[in-house]
Amino acid sequence: MSFSSYCVSKSKGDPFVAIPVFPSRMFRHANIWVNEKSGIRTPADLKGKRFACPEYQLTANVWIRGILHDEYGVEPESVTYVTGGEEEPGRPEKLKLDLPATIRVEPIGPQQTLAAMLASGEIDAFHGPRTPSTSNAPGVRRLFPDYVATEKAYYAKTGIFPIMHVVVIRRELYERDRWIAMALFKAFTAAQRYAYDDYRQTAALKSMLPWSWAESETTRALMGDEWWPYGVARNGAVLETFTRYHHRQGLSPQQLAVRDLFAPETLEAFKI
Repeated sequence: MSFSSYCVSKSKGDPFVAIPVFPSRMFRHANIWVNEKSGIRTPADLKGKRFACPEYQLTANVWIRGILHDEYGVEPESVTYVTGGEEEPGRPEKLKLDLPATIRVEPIGPQQTLAAMLASGEIDAFHGPRTPSTSNAPGVRRLFPDYVATEKAYYAKTGIFPIMHVVVIRRELYERDRWIAMALFKAFTAAQRYAYDDYRQTAALKSMLPWSWAESETTRALMGDEWWPYGVARNGAVLETFTRYHHRQGLSPQQLAVRDLFAPETLEAFKI
């Protein structure tokens, strides 16, 4: 489940309980796009601009806005967020959001798309999980052209590898059979060990990327042997940062306590 949607659900009936398994993580500097007509050359130039995204509450967008605020001083209130379909018109926000008045969110027209508006200059910039189809249009470029170097520098400074998704259990199932939380946590962790081992094999490629083994060496040198950790203890700073962003951006009424997000049985470390 989207980590942001899960955090929103905590104040809307709390229908799920999570285990600290994170099947999707991704650095997000790569997917901030600008139209050169906007005059945006640096992140600070986003202030006062129309900054589009498919949905305000998407986890990727929470991270992007938080990073822009923490690292570059772009406060969430300093831009106008324009929302709607990226490639097809008519996409509404999936969740009803009670945002503070200081956060300005404007939907686009029913026949418009954000990708086309980025190419035409009707919006100044775009951020979201997916690369817009007009990313190669004249005048459209990344805010961070050398995004790999930028993302590695961000990790070296913060130690944060952004979490996108979390595994959740329906609360009625968890309350009926509470053992399932730890059983699943152990199973996912054991499965991950196999994936780590695959990246260390040199006899045959484990993916279609020809230099994936070399890339895994580079990743281990920067992030350690277990660069995609599960569990609360090893992700404390990442989780704390995200819950701070989520509250600061008006998506949760107060900052959520990290320990309250996960089944209590999974908070303690264990060994296989």
